[in-house]
Amino acid sequence: MLNQIPFQDGSLPGASYIEGANACPPEDVGGGPGYEDFLEAMANPDHPEHDAMVEWHGDVFDPAAFECERVNQWFKRIKV
Repeated sequence: MLNQIPFQDGSLPGASYIEGANACPPEDVGGGPGYEDFLEAMANPDHPEHDAMVEWHGDVFDPAAFECERVNQWFKRIKV
C-alpha cells in the first residue's frame, strides 16, 4: 500500500497538470444549453447577444484555451 503524505501546508505533493484541453464554462452561464448559447454569441460578432456576452464575461472567450498554471494553482489549494 502506498501512502502519500501532504506537504506542510496540506497541499497534495506532486499533483500537477502538464497539459490539457479546453476552457471551463464561465460561472452562472446557464448549464449546458446556456453554455451553447454563450459560445454561439461569443463566436459571432454579428450575433444580437455578442456585445452583451462580452460585457457580461468581461473579455473575449476562447473555448479551446487551457490554463495549466491556473489548474495547478487550484491543486495547490486542495487540503487533505
